[in-house]
Amino acid sequence: MKAFLYRYRIFFGVLIVFSIVTISLFYSALKPKKTLPIYNPADVNPELVDSAVQYVSKYHTIADFSFVNQNGKTITQKDYEGKIYVADFFFTTCGSICPKMTTNLEEVQKAIINNPKVMLLSHTVFPETDSVPVLKQYAINHHVNDSKWNLVTGDKKAIYSMARKSYLAVKLGKPSELYDMVHTENFVLVDQKRRVRGFYDGTNKEDVQRLIEDIAFLSEQ
Repeated sequence: MKAFLYRYRIFFGVLIVFSIVTISLFYSALKPKKTLPIYNPADVNPELVDSAVQYVSKYHTIADFSFVNQNGKTITQKDYEGKIYVADFFFTTCGSICPKMTTNLEEVQKAIINNPKVMLLSHTVFPETDSVPVLKQYAINHHVNDSKWNLVTGDKKAIYSMARKSYLAVKLGKPSELYDMVHTENFVLVDQKRRVRGFYDGTNKEDVQRLIEDIAFLSEQ
């Protein structure tokens, strides 16, 4: 009788373990796998996209660029080659959404500081006032790590083109002023292949946390 009970307990234990494993495998098979969309100009609010590219519905990538960072160094797409990065648009004297955006990007910087696959790229929309020394002081004030985060200035037409034709993230300003831009709160996530993979409200803590999670997801791909 004892032998029977012993065998029964072993059988019952094995059955429980088998059931748990089976249920776990079944759940894993049914659980939807995380994916991130690939954005093209046709997928985005037309207000944020230059009319020349609004029709583009596939194969959109970030164009080549050349700007100057807070240290006076020329930064091009080569510096971001094979990297995941977060791009945004701001200006140093902005008193509305920029302080929140910059503070939240500081949090993103902390999250990616030890991840060699990820960088940050902030473009001024007022290059006429945001000179290299001005950007440098702003970088110091906001604990910018020069190896991870570039604040860039340059030709206003080139910044305008990148903002509305590549990153799909800036609204038109005054029609009377050439290349005038109104930046938005958007943080733009770009993958290793220069594709836009997400837009996030840079003033919203929950959205910024989602950005950090999506960066981690892309890093594992």
